[in-house]
Amino acid sequence: MKTVMSFKVDKDVRDKVRKVAKKIGVPLSMVVNRQLKQFAKDQRIEFGEPLVPNAKTRKILDEALRDIREGREDKFSPAFT
Repeated sequence: MKTVMSFKVDKDVRDKVRKVAKKIGVPLSMVVNRQLKQFAKDQRIEFGEPLVPNAKTRKILDEALRDIREGREDKFSPAFT
């Protein structure tokens, strides 16, 4: 079942999102529904770009996850055991 929501948005924002939605060929309601569903699911809003670790940090994280999976407790700091 569908329902109607009424809320205010800045005119320039409305115009920009309408233009983008039209450009990619989807109704604006689909864009809004998708964002609302994601908000309900995650119970958070992400602003800006997600943080992506650089290659060095990714390697360290991968090694730590491998140690955890393989149960190598000798690699853990005493604070985490």
